[in-house]
Amino acid sequence: MTSQTNASSSRARVRDVLPNLHLGFHSTGPLNSITDVPGVLVHTQSLHRPEGHNPSRPASIINTGVTTILPRRDWFDSACYAAMFSFNGSGELTGSHWINETGLLASPIVLTNSFGVGACYDGIYRYAVREFVDKDTNLVNWFLFPVIGETYDGFMNDIGAMAVTSDMVIDGIEKASSERVKEGNTGGGTGMLTMGFKAGTGSASRTVDALVRGEKKQFSVGALVQSNFGKARDLRFGPVPVGRILEKEKSEKGDAKEEKSTDAVPERKKDGSIIIVLATDAPLHPVQLQRLIKRATVGLARTGGFGSNSSGDIFIAFSTAAGVPREPAIGGEMTPQEAQFIATVELSVDVVQDTTINGLFEAAAEAVEESILNALCMAETMEGPNGARVEAIDLEKLKSIVERYDGGR
Repeated sequence: MTSQTNASSSRARVRDVLPNLHLGFHSTGPLNSITDVPGVLVHTQSLHRPEGHNPSRPASIINTGVTTILPRRDWFDSACYAAMFSFNGSGELTGSHWINETGLLASPIVLTNSFGVGACYDGIYRYAVREFVDKDTNLVNWFLFPVIGETYDGFMNDIGAMAVTSDMVIDGIEKASSERVKEGNTGGGTGMLTMGFKAGTGSASRTVDALVRGEKKQFSVGALVQSNFGKARDLRFGPVPVGRILEKEKSEKGDAKEEKSTDAVPERKKDGSIIIVLATDAPLHPVQLQRLIKRATVGLARTGGFGSNSSGDIFIAFSTAAGVPREPAIGGEMTPQEAQFIATVELSVDVVQDTTINGLFEAAAEAVEESILNALCMAETMEGPNGARVEAIDLEKLKSIVERYDGGR
């Protein structure tokens, strides 16, 4: 069964659970979601199938999905300036070579599980061929590098069943909206785990001022994470070492022998991964975006991530401020209007003054930190193949720990 799901009413975002927790100095956007950035559209789609759905894989349980992010509705012809950063490269982000080469993004960003990359890649091509094939010849006369990111959901999902399909991507492109992103067990994050608990998809945003041509303007910075990393002992909510406190409490209760860690899957060999997407309407050129996306690492570190050897921590940022022709006409093939448009883009692009960029850096770190915590707080307990079970973090216990923490433990 295919569905677009949300966490149950028993779950809540981190600001609702911990209203006094300091999550930064900048205000959130109206939705506190990456879709606060004007023009950005997102769709999440999840797959859940019960045990026994496939006679050839009798222990198969499917918990996976796809997250589709459109930088703008006209993503095919109007590229965004973009940059990517590999904090630790045990993962995949297709199309990254072209982004590094040109600083341009002209594709949806699709997030899924590690074995679903091919189907999602195919889905973007199938959609593009359907919509942008030459109507006279029925031939393709353009190139496109789909951008697909992945993390591994093989503990909660029979990943070898290859359940993700290209149709899910086509559906995601068609249905992407500016609504608040659904969080927790949704989209590509459906089967993901973080620091010993169920997690998945999370999002947040900030508003911040910066100078452009000497004029102060307000911009949005939004983050979306597919969170699947870390050890339970490292989990932090703001200054509170929640993971360490939980482990200490278990030890004091005499449970240490049976439950050494809150990690529900202690046998996992790979330390997971995280894909982070940052969007902004601030006019940043590719070098500035490269600087911005590196600050996602700060938000990751605040929650307890450190980029372990086997973790795929790969980040991408884009700015919607400029619309750059992906394949502009050349020389005499241009109309006067096209020539004027290209000249405007290439010669007169506004950019944020570097001396006022710190607010954007801060906003990026804050939004990433909150996105990860939202993924944890909104996720629900899940059962996977062979009896595997991962608990959602207990929100009442979390609230109790944070409220009583005095900084001396």
